[in-house]
Amino acid sequence: MNIKELAEKSSRLSPGHLTCSGCGIPLAVRTVLRSIAGPVVVVGATGYLEVTTTIFPYTSWECPFIHSAFENAAASASGICAAVEFLKKNTSKKSPEPTIVVFGGDGGTYDIGLQSLSGALERGHNLLYICYDNEAYMNTGVQRSSATPLGAWTTTSEVGKRALGKPTQRKNLTRIIAAHGITYTAQASISHLTDLSAKVEKALTFPGPKFINILQPCTTGWKFAPSQTVTVARLAVETRFWPLYEVVGDKTQVTVAVPEPRPVEDFLKAQGRFKHLFEPQRQGEVLTQIQAGVDQEWQRLAKNATI
Repeated sequence: MNIKELAEKSSRLSPGHLTCSGCGIPLAVRTVLRSIAGPVVVVGATGYLEVTTTIFPYTSWECPFIHSAFENAAASASGICAAVEFLKKNTSKKSPEPTIVVFGGDGGTYDIGLQSLSGALERGHNLLYICYDNEAYMNTGVQRSSATPLGAWTTTSEVGKRALGKPTQRKNLTRIIAAHGITYTAQASISHLTDLSAKVEKALTFPGPKFINILQPCTTGWKFAPSQTVTVARLAVETRFWPLYEVVGDKTQVTVAVPEPRPVEDFLKAQGRFKHLFEPQRQGEVLTQIQAGVDQEWQRLAKNATI
């Protein structure tokens, strides 16, 4: 589906929401939902998407929406899947089966909700889990999560004489999910919407649980101008910081090749959360570690993937 076709489809998310200027989350949500034919039931983990689209007594959702806590969105979706299966077996009236979609941020997916997500994957429920990854707990004040990259400033990974932002590498959640052996796992970005749409459409051709991890730069927490959201997301892909690929069964396919990557510094310089790494007295070691981590992950991916 091309961009024009996507734009002409109903998004199921109205313009009446309170996301920040430049926020890419509505782009991700609308692209996902526009790529799904038929009825949809959305489960939303507590987080930025939920609080900005469901301000009582209003809602921006034009489809059934269930708000769950951080830790149990996947469990709630599992119950809906079970209810759908029960109705299919025990009612004579045949209605179109809804697609069950879960949206959770990195806090509610990488961290607080990982246990229930892992359980849902292991049980094999027929759902699509979407993580909108902005690499910190943005809704509650830009605290670090396990998705926060090495060297990034957050309010709980400060910068000072003895600290240079987050001291550890981010968790590779996409690899962890793929290790569950589910039918479809992918990484996507708001900078490549047709790639994201194609992944949603492909995911839904498979039974059981599916997972897509979408990079979604946060203008507030990453510290860049609202007009630069898509540009920053594209830099993440062009530097191989966020490779776009899919895992189907035991086969990995890179969906957007980057044969001549830009240095990761191009991505980091575009964000205020990394500005301390470019101060003359601090340049060197951390930047080298970040580039080495990007190179190592790409080499691992290239070794096991079709590019």
